[in-house]
Amino acid sequence: MPRSTAPAKPSAPTASVLPAPRFATAWAALVYAVATLALGYPALAGKFLVNPNSDQYIVGYAFREFAAHSLKGGHGFPLWNPYLFGGVPYVAGMAGDIFYPTFLLRLLLPADVGMTWGFIIHVFFAGLFTYLFLRALGLGFWGALVGGLAYMMGGNVAGLVSPGHDGKLFVSALLPLALLLVHRGVRDGRAWAWGGLAITVTLGVLSPHPQLLQYLLLVCGAYALFIALSAPSSGGTALLKPLAIRRLVFAGTAIALGLLGGAVQFAPLLEYTPWSPRAGGAGWEHAISYSMPPEEMINFYLPHFSGILRSYWGRNGIHLHSEYIGAAVLLLAGLAFGTPSPRRRTVWFWTGTLVVATLWALGGYTPFFRLVYAIVPGTDYFRAPSTMLYVVSFCVAVLAGVGVERALAGLVRPRYLIAWVGAGLALALLATTGGLTNLAMTFASPQSLDRVDANAAALTGGAWRSFLFVAAIAGVLFALIRGALPARTAGALLAVVVALDLWTVERLYWQFSPRADALYASDAAVDYLKRIPQPGRVAPIALGNMTSTTRDTYLGSGEGKSSGFMIQRVRSVVGYHGNELGRYDQLVGWPSEEGDWPNRITSPNLRRLTNLRYLYTNVPQAQVPVPLAGVRLVAGPARNVAGNTVYLYEFPEDNPAAWVVPLAIKVPDDQVLGTLFDQRFDVRRAALFDPQTEVATQPVPPSLPEPTGVSARVTRWEPGYISFALDRPAPAGAALVVSENYYPGWVATVDGKPAAVGRADYVLIGVGLPAGARQVDLTFTSPRYQMGKMITLAVLAIALLALVGGVVLERRRREPPRDAAGGVGRAGGAAGSAPDGERVAS
Repeated sequence: MPRSTAPAKPSAPTASVLPAPRFATAWAALVYAVATLALGYPALAGKFLVNPNSDQYIVGYAFREFAAHSLKGGHGFPLWNPYLFGGVPYVAGMAGDIFYPTFLLRLLLPADVGMTWGFIIHVFFAGLFTYLFLRALGLGFWGALVGGLAYMMGGNVAGLVSPGHDGKLFVSALLPLALLLVHRGVRDGRAWAWGGLAITVTLGVLSPHPQLLQYLLLVCGAYALFIALSAPSSGGTALLKPLAIRRLVFAGTAIALGLLGGAVQFAPLLEYTPWSPRAGGAGWEHAISYSMPPEEMINFYLPHFSGILRSYWGRNGIHLHSEYIGAAVLLLAGLAFGTPSPRRRTVWFWTGTLVVATLWALGGYTPFFRLVYAIVPGTDYFRAPSTMLYVVSFCVAVLAGVGVERALAGLVRPRYLIAWVGAGLALALLATTGGLTNLAMTFASPQSLDRVDANAAALTGGAWRSFLFVAAIAGVLFALIRGALPARTAGALLAVVVALDLWTVERLYWQFSPRADALYASDAAVDYLKRIPQPGRVAPIALGNMTSTTRDTYLGSGEGKSSGFMIQRVRSVVGYHGNELGRYDQLVGWPSEEGDWPNRITSPNLRRLTNLRYLYTNVPQAQVPVPLAGVRLVAGPARNVAGNTVYLYEFPEDNPAAWVVPLAIKVPDDQVLGTLFDQRFDVRRAALFDPQTEVATQPVPPSLPEPTGVSARVTRWEPGYISFALDRPAPAGAALVVSENYYPGWVATVDGKPAAVGRADYVLIGVGLPAGARQVDLTFTSPRYQMGKMITLAVLAIALLALVGGVVLERRRREPPRDAAGGVGRAGGAAGSAPDGERVAS
């Protein structure tokens, strides 16, 4: 039948050189489980998989433990986090995998144990899903097995545990699953694939790592077009245009449904975006930050070139990850090219994707990223284009799987292996003679030359290590060529060498720490803060040199960029977040490189506005370098968990959590900060409200009235719930100012009746008080979250119904028709029709 009139047959694996073993998928899963546990076996003894310099250590654990505590206490998902930066919306501000299924691990297990196994499970799934995708492409068992190992154990997947980038790892594991479902749906017309694809995309949205999800969707879209418009590698013809378009529409609908399924996370986020420090995008310089320097492509083969972890000397300030793809893997990937084969279209598609992804990862180092920045939505919000490296690794893993297939088919040329061995030996000798170290010095900054020199021995050893694995792969293939090894044995040895090659490097990135209760242990100063009867915030600032060798979970890197106080349920003026309220940053002058934090704590008005009552630092009072007259030592000196000697000081003035002002006035935003930091202005005498507030205000008088003298005692302060009792009736026209960040969703009642809430003093909560008011209750709500939750549940129900319905439909199509007597008819239903009912070419 002509190509223009017949649709393609559904793809089926081409005949492999070697038959797959019985229970092939189960054997592959076992191999991937062993490989994963070879990296993560300390988890079996209860160790916590966290690098002490990673985001997970600094704040990731705090976010997750906070939500797990709320869920275990029967309070549901928390909507408000009061412990960092004056209070932050928890869901809208993004706090990790709040709704991703890994939250169930933390619900059933201690938070640190659940986090550890969340990493381990997804490394395993990255390998298994890659194997299943490669099998769907038609690769045999050994090629698919090696491809899965190459992807899951490579630095751009397994290495993500070191920086604690769980969201990146989740999306990396979902990429091959999404491609598998696209393949089954578009190429094979499997009805169940659309529901599965919608669920997978929803999981990607909930990961939540929108940047890597964007990359996943771009790759899936390109692959869908490729298989819809080209003939399958396994033989047959391309899909007819109407059929291809229909299946592409189904794929697009499934993806759109999946994106909608993330509404529980992104509906609140979209509302929050104008309040974020990243509102409006962050510009070109932000977008190209953490691009991969071109010289670090050498790390694909030689991971020690730019230094591993503490030995890193390169141009990116933070480098806790690994770019290592694998010397053995790269050799095998090169075998995918050569004499024409039925897989040439697949090889060239993934080669093209590899080139584009590599250029993307280089970011600002090539003109290509200018095109990306101009045409790809959202690029100005993201940074670190080097995160595209997981796509690079996946492309190479696919090519390596094809290379193994060609090798086992006897399509290896000895001169190719000789060239690899020669090149590997030359690089090892170049490293031994100092040539690679000299090359590194041409890229390093003057401040990094000492680290380059200190890395020379590791670089030499690493070059010989890579050479040995190249030689091992070459030895196996030479033996195969000469008939000294059966193909099945050769396939097994290739898998073992690839796994060992990657394990010897990535094991360095799997750093285990003691359990969380020891890692974030309290100290005498923190214990004092936990006992204070009324809420008060603390400013953690290292005013002297820190003696600890690891990052201090309470002092952070010196300016409180950490979350230890949140874990102890103590409110901090600052902390570590990355998406706190932008207005609050402006108020306190954060971060310090852009403002004048920590010098602003010398302002009594800032301390009053932020409920700042304590200073947690590491120097005795006589050595405090900023003018803080009247502070008194209330706890310490004490040795904290990081090994630093700490002191807790109390500021002299009363800085309550809320105060009653006699006057509420409207003031334009551009005048508020200047007024608040004018030492002549007393924040207790007037509240400066947003001009659009619904709180009743008065005209600006010639002079401000005296403070009311009414005190507000806190009777409840929990995440999203605050209550005050006034010690005397409020006067007419008064307002309550609460030292907690205002955000839409705060609702108030005064003596049980609804009251107006507005933004006061630039960023705080202001509540209008009727005359005689005595009791004020505040509750944080999120209509966007409630709406998003209903949408997510509805989408998941629809997608699950489509998945189950598709499975049932497929089974019915495969059942042969029966005659009237109940016997099997002669016209088998499966042989003459495609899965979606279209006739196929005969």
